[in-house]
Amino acid sequence: MSRKILGFIFVFIIVLVSYQCAQRGTPTGGPKDITPPELTRAEPPNLTTNFKGNKIRLYFNELVKLKDIQKQLIISPPLKNSPVLSPMGNANKYVEIIIKDTLEPNTTYTFNFGQGIVDNNEENPNSFFTYVFSTGNYIDSLELTGVVKDAFNKKADDFVSVMLYKIDTSYTDSTVYKKPPNYITNTLDSAVIFKLKNLKEGKYALFGIKDASSNNRFDQKTDKIGFVKDTINLPTDSIYLLNLFKEIPDYGVAVPSMEASNKISFGYYGVGTDIKIESLTEIPDSVRTKIMKEREKDTINFWFTPYEMDSLLFTITNEALKIQDTFKVKNRKVAFDSLKIAMSQKGNIEMNKPINLLSNTPLVSFDSTKIKLMDKDSIEIAYKLKLDTLENLLNFDFKIDPDQSYRMELIPGAVTDFFETTNDSVAYSFKTKSIADYGNLTLNLNGNSIIYPIIVQLTNEKGAIQREIYATEPQQYVFDNLNPGKYQARVIFDNNENGKWDTGSFLEKRQPEKISYYPTLIELRANWEKIETFNLID
Repeated sequence: MSRKILGFIFVFIIVLVSYQCAQRGTPTGGPKDITPPELTRAEPPNLTTNFKGNKIRLYFNELVKLKDIQKQLIISPPLKNSPVLSPMGNANKYVEIIIKDTLEPNTTYTFNFGQGIVDNNEENPNSFFTYVFSTGNYIDSLELTGVVKDAFNKKADDFVSVMLYKIDTSYTDSTVYKKPPNYITNTLDSAVIFKLKNLKEGKYALFGIKDASSNNRFDQKTDKIGFVKDTINLPTDSIYLLNLFKEIPDYGVAVPSMEASNKISFGYYGVGTDIKIESLTEIPDSVRTKIMKEREKDTINFWFTPYEMDSLLFTITNEALKIQDTFKVKNRKVAFDSLKIAMSQKGNIEMNKPINLLSNTPLVSFDSTKIKLMDKDSIEIAYKLKLDTLENLLNFDFKIDPDQSYRMELIPGAVTDFFETTNDSVAYSFKTKSIADYGNLTLNLNGNSIIYPIIVQLTNEKGAIQREIYATEPQQYVFDNLNPGKYQARVIFDNNENGKWDTGSFLEKRQPEKISYYPTLIELRANWEKIETFNLID
């Protein structure tokens, strides 16, 4: 080969190498790290017996950090003082635990870290890593398994605390309110199955609590609770169900306040059907008063015609419970709460829902000659009008047609309230859609042991009730003129026949009424006729 050709090849190679070196590229790197950190050793070792110290170190094969550890770490039995953990905010090859409590003798302790120990780079968790030791000469090894569900909602809450209390001479029904349990675990994310491990043989009470304040106790005002009525005898092979519900809180009253120059509001919680409010302060005969529950609120309003005064002294008595409270309400400069009227439905109305006029002040009378209802052709429509003094509203009963527009006109003096105030001229417009804009749904229930009465309900995706049918015997459940959308169907078994769902009570050992949910959302489109079979499983 000639020297000229060899030189050409040499130059070509040099140019090619230089070109390749000049190319910019993005390094592909290796595959993403999905491997969780692994424990290499522990000091003292996991499952240590006759534990005497107060410091634990857990060594891992890579740098680790603690993530959301206050929520993730569950210690069973609970400690009075939270241990000191590190590293907090930094990464290290070990996790250190400093115990600040005096440990109970002959007791097995379990530290379940949940998803709280993660590697430093990708935050892969060492899921449900558990460290166990005993202050006695053996490790307790019994287990208990169960399932958590919500009594009212289709989906159970996450992070439900599952608590086991030893039944001994000190245990009473009030223990769950006052003391932490002997054993505890929790559910994570969407998990509903729980397992309590390293348990000691004996008799126990089992609870599930959505622990809002994270204090390992039941607070009736904020927490949901589920309980197993029967005593748990360990060892056991049974699988237990905890059906969580929010109790109606015990009766109580809030400090009343002067919300307007003609209204004092008395808030309460619990059952308020037997509340009686009386003024201990002498009120002039010229002052008129009226006591009325506020619509859809746990509030009772004391209405009065304003007059000069410094304060009023009241007693609030729950006659059923024989509980009486006394409050002093000071006068303050606030505006007069004057009559305002509003419609219960606006714009495109629901054909199967009532049309009401709502008032903020107590209604006392109406004059139907001053109220006119017309269709889109300005033809007057006959209606029936009823004053509901309990709900403080006027109900209009008339035939509502599809594809129709309505106009309601009130001239002055149509309604009068407690303060002898009447309405100004006002008009409301509303309409319905055509039949083709709606859909119809028929539900057929299928089950061998359906106990009546039942309430069949349709809710939207957020759980707000759209329609319901009360049934005392088998039938088809027809829901006509529904807006297009997705619906959730459920059946409430109305055991006490009061027409509503009733929650449970721990102290009364009463479980909530049963609810069965259709397994999926039901999609309904305009001009659809849909039939679904709802299989009710015992």
